[in-house]
Formats: sequence, C-alpha cells, structure tokens
Amino acid sequence: AALFLHGAGYSAMCGHAVLALGRFALDYGLVAAPSRPETAVRLRCPCGPVTAFVPWDGRCSGNPVRFHSVPAFAAATDLAVDVPGHGKVVVDIGYGGTFYAFLSAEQLGLDVCSSKNRDLVSAASAVTEAVKKQFKLHHPESEDLAFLYGTILTDGKDAFSEEPTTNICVFADEQVDRSPTGSGVTARIALQYHKGLIQLNQTRTFRSSTTGSLFTGKAVQATKFGKYNAVVVEVSGEAFYTGTATFTVEEEDPLKYGFFFK
Repeated sequence: AALFLHGAGYSAMCGHAVLALGRFALDYGLVAAPSRPETAVRLRCPCGPVTAFVPWDGRCSGNPVRFHSVPAFAAATDLAVDVPGHGKVVVDIGYGGTFYAFLSAEQLGLDVCSSKNRDLVSAASAVTEAVKKQFKLHHPESEDLAFLYGTILTDGKDAFSEEPTTNICVFADEQVDRSPTGSGVTARIALQYHKGLIQLNQTRTFRSSTTGSLFTGKAVQATKFGKYNAVVVEVSGEAFYTGTATFTVEEEDPLKYGFFFK
C-alpha cells in the first residue's frame, strides 16, 4: 500500500511516485520473485490498484518505468467557469486517479513555456478555487475522492502530434509539480480520448514546463467506471528514489496527530 503526502495533506494518486516505488520495491527486496527483463509491481493506492512495470536485470532496477492507471475518465468538458481577475474561461475536468481542471494558459493571457512561474501558479490557483465553487465533482466509488486536486495549464496542443505538449501542474496549496504529472498525464489522455483526438495505443509525449522532464502516455484499454466511459492509461518515464525515513508516534505526544502552520 502507498500513501502520497504533500505540503497540504495527501493525494489519492502520484504517478511519478509509483514509478519510483516500483524501482524501490525491487531494489530493496520487497518483491518475492522478480522476473527479467521486467517485473510487475502491484501497488494499492488511495485511488485503487495500480501496476508498475519495472525493468529488472537480476541485480537492480532500471529506467524508464511504466504504470497502468486506474480507470480514467472525462468528468466534464467545455465547462464555462468565471475566474475572478480573469473573467470567463472554458475548462475540462479529467480524472486520472485524482481530479484536475485543464485549460490552455493562453485563456489566462499567459504562455506555459515563457510566463513567470509565479504568474502561472497564481492564475492556476484562481482557476482551482473557482471550479471548486462552481462545479460539484462525483466519483463512482468513493465521495472521499471527489475533490479537485489542482489545475493543469497547457500549451493548448491537445490534437494528436508526435511533438511533445507542455504543461504545468499546480496542486494542493500552490505546489508545482517538477514532472509532467503522472496522474495529470493519465487524466489528459482520458480527455483527449473522450474527445476523439487520440485512439487506443497512440502515444503522446508530455513535457514539464518547469524542468523539461518528459513522460509518455497512451490509452491502452477502453472500460467503464460507474456511469463513465473510461480508459486504462499507460504512463512511462524516469523516476529516482532519494531516501527512506522512519516515523514514530509516541502515545503521550500531545501533537501526535500532527499540526499545520501557515
């Protein structure tokens, strides 16, 4: 099982972490009988079961790693939202293990590749708050997962192309993802498939505007998820783990359940 923590709480899904956790599980002997040249590592995430496929040479893991998502779907398309300071914009809402709002940065008078990060973050955060107030989300299995995690601003290049499409993900309390966002790629692929812009097994490349790092994504299976037409998405990219930590809770600690300063 995996939990994904960030500065404002937890996420239901983190694709980049899934890639790294798959490698970690193999390198630290958490998988009983790994197989070459690739081992499937099954993780139970808050959003549901996710499988990572990790290169394995008999001694250590490698990159790139890929994962298959939970069913991903379009929750809303072409939704008009009034954003204070920016006026009316049109967004799509996609689910890829968690919910995101998507729109081109151009609608906000910005460029995802050249505008200042602070301006992109402020605008994306304003969109997130506006969508939360104006649209009610629904998750087919758990209302605990029916929350908007953040907004992803794109370069608007949603139609299929061999060229990378660039985005920035602003999530939680104005945090910025250093990767193209695994769950965001999943949701964006689901939206593109829903709109007929891509077909099954057509691979797209996604670039992070902050670091330039790349993921690829493709819809590999059509399915149903509650009332939604959904797809299982395969996301692939490089991931590296950086350390381990042990946390201890003492019963007498008056702040054992945590605290938050802002």
